[in-house]
Amino acid sequence: MEKPSNCIMVIFGASGDLAKRKLLPGLYNKFKQRMLPDRFTILGIGRSVYDNDSFRKKSEGDLKSFVKDVDDTIADFLKILHYQIVSSNTLDEFGGLKKRLISMAQQLGIDENYLYYLATPPAVYEEIVSYLGAHNLNKQDKGWKRIIVEKPFGTDLESATWLNANLQKEFEENQIYRIDHYLGKETVQNVLALRFANGIFEPLWNSRYVNHVEITSAENIGIEDRGPYYDHAGALRDVVQNHMLQLTGLMAMEPPVRFEAHAVRDETLKVFQALRPMTSEDIMTDVIRGQYTASTIRGQKVPGYREEKGVARDSRTETFTALKFYIDNWRWGGVPFYIRAGKRLPTRVTEVVVNFKRTPHFMFSRGERGEISHNQLIIRIQPDEGILLKFGMKTPGSGFQIENVNMDFHYSDLKNAILEDAYERLLLDCMNGDATLYARADAVETCWGFIDPILKAWAGNPAIKIFGYPAGTWGPIEARALFDDPSTDWRYPCKNLANDGTYCEL
Repeated sequence: MEKPSNCIMVIFGASGDLAKRKLLPGLYNKFKQRMLPDRFTILGIGRSVYDNDSFRKKSEGDLKSFVKDVDDTIADFLKILHYQIVSSNTLDEFGGLKKRLISMAQQLGIDENYLYYLATPPAVYEEIVSYLGAHNLNKQDKGWKRIIVEKPFGTDLESATWLNANLQKEFEENQIYRIDHYLGKETVQNVLALRFANGIFEPLWNSRYVNHVEITSAENIGIEDRGPYYDHAGALRDVVQNHMLQLTGLMAMEPPVRFEAHAVRDETLKVFQALRPMTSEDIMTDVIRGQYTASTIRGQKVPGYREEKGVARDSRTETFTALKFYIDNWRWGGVPFYIRAGKRLPTRVTEVVVNFKRTPHFMFSRGERGEISHNQLIIRIQPDEGILLKFGMKTPGSGFQIENVNMDFHYSDLKNAILEDAYERLLLDCMNGDATLYARADAVETCWGFIDPILKAWAGNPAIKIFGYPAGTWGPIEARALFDDPSTDWRYPCKNLANDGTYCEL
């Protein structure tokens, strides 16, 4: 990857959790690898009372906590950290910010290239953006200006449209980078390479050969200390509307004319536009929501969701959701896609499973395990990142008994392979002006347009059930009913990718 142009990165919310855990560690790792601009500095903005020295001291402790290999380069990295208090987000305070940025650019001897990162609650986005605009800190006459916005991009279609409109009042769409860290994962990007760099897969990637597609995002933890937030969000808003639909877009898109931001995002948008709208009947039959209940896991008692801190005792917020939907286009017509996401499931795993159609006639005898399943291609996003292909082979000996076998690839098998954190990749992409792995306004609103009817149905129809499931299980058993074929079920993955028939580490 080429080195970005010289710039100043401004982190709003620099004393917060995101900067501590992800942004500064990611930037430090790139600093160690000499991949940051030759002339680069970071200005942290926050309400906490720090000066340059105290902010550097705090950041040193944070980096030693959240970075595996801190070495002598940390001293040089800390020198590029600066801090400014903006306590009340007033127009005057942003005037002081402008003066400092101009001074820093002059000291570095660079153009006024500014990258703004809003690591703040969405409630203050509008205020920050409007003040930046009021002081012309959005204008690109003396250098580029880009702004990174963290999810959630709204809580429904109306709020997402409002947020986009406010961002676009001050910044052009090509200046706005909506970050979804899932798209920065190496294994997510490998979906594109697997599809479009290999002639053996792309000819099979359609309704003629694919029976159905599953996408799973499972977490074995609960909501931890996020009760007040999660009880107003739920799994559908928190994971499905963004991460999982974006992953669906990459899985189902047509080949772009060329591999650049506009072409790639045009093709994913076409997938979202082809999502079959859900009717009220579809929502009743093809969407399942669940909520974990108290259980005992490995001898430890685990509270139910309604017993968690900050959660209403009569809450109907879903901690699990599963849905079946269709993409009405030439490639995928008639192929069901299944998504499930949940908290307090048996293991932490994210993967895509492409289930291919069975042969028209099965002429061999089954092996000891009985039924021969679909051929499957499993793309593991996390953990034990890799790719697994399942197919039938003859067992040794007389006769023709068929058993499923695995052919697998693990990223850990690559010598000197380092799976960089998603934020590391995405931050460099933004500095380089590459928006390929960032969400565009029209895509965000189209995804919300698909999800909105489900949210409204849940809010307006108390007859729609929410099913309980014991913490540590794979969600409500009703999720199996989404499959039309009673012999078909979800794949139940383990932490380890390939040895699922031998042992299962949960």
